[in-house]
Amino acid sequence: MPSRASATRYARALFDVALKESDPVQIERDIASVAGLMSSNAELSGALTNPAIPASAKRKIIDALATRLDVAMPARKLLLLLADRDRLAIVPDLLDVYRARLMEHQQVVRAEVTTAAPLAPDRAAQIQKKLADITGRTVEMTTSVDPSIIGGVVTRIGGTVYDGSIATQLARLKEKLAV
Repeated sequence: MPSRASATRYARALFDVALKESDPVQIERDIASVAGLMSSNAELSGALTNPAIPASAKRKIIDALATRLDVAMPARKLLLLLADRDRLAIVPDLLDVYRARLMEHQQVVRAEVTTAAPLAPDRAAQIQKKLADITGRTVEMTTSVDPSIIGGVVTRIGGTVYDGSIATQLARLKEKLAV
């Protein structure tokens, strides 16, 4: 089974258990802590993902990490299960899927806003409020600057792009005039 597909199944199961037995936000922090340690420590990551290392040794490492990090029980059980099944390599994908599910549950959406010049904080807050009104959700907004759009705003929410840039408007006008 591809790692993303199995990570999705594990993350969904973990989220369902977290809703019933624990705090889903704390579980996200716990999984993020373990994933962060794995990504920042090549030796640890190598030990946990190397198929030559027995599952029992991986289980001991995860148990020690979980104790030291005070990982909540649902996350601890899942990490130990992944260690037993030699599937710890999927932890980063599992974290991504879990975060997406948590954001959906919390009615939070991410928006990427691109402008030609840096946004003033009050203007960014206005755009964020407007996006929240449009989507009916809380908006986590990141901004970036791309002078090539000339002016206006390009917003990406999930897989949808709202392009209100001057560059796009000029391109459309050029197409109309060329016909």
